[in-house]
Amino acid sequence: MKIALKKLTESAKIPACGSLKAAGYDLFADLAEEMTILPHETKMIGTGIACAIPDGYFGGIYARSGLSAKEGLRPANCTGVVDSDYRGEIKVALHNDSEEIRKVLPGQKIAQMVIQPFLSVAFETVEDLDITERGTGGFGSTGK
Repeated sequence: MKIALKKLTESAKIPACGSLKAAGYDLFADLAEEMTILPHETKMIGTGIACAIPDGYFGGIYARSGLSAKEGLRPANCTGVVDSDYRGEIKVALHNDSEEIRKVLPGQKIAQMVIQPFLSVAFETVEDLDITERGTGGFGSTGK
């Protein structure tokens, strides 16, 4: 699959895979200078790119495992969604879960994007739902 990508700035980097079989494409911070993120603070970081993701797919924005485990930096919304009809700059709301001040450098890998299919559905209002073994058992109800 080919995805049309537009660099919005000269310094923007094209998403890249860290290994041959990697599912995620690294997204890079498109910053003029380093950015400081205080403990428990969230900062919006642009990537300098826009994409035309095909209909029936979306770009899931996920944490980079090393950055989140070692530095405590992750997308604030845990998983971001880039819809197929969005043509603006892809940005990452990066949150600092640590107790330390963190710095994000220009060109640093900040998240990863996985292109994923999805099903478009129509919701139908009904009086009753079908009966299942679980029923209305909520959080923790299946771990007995």
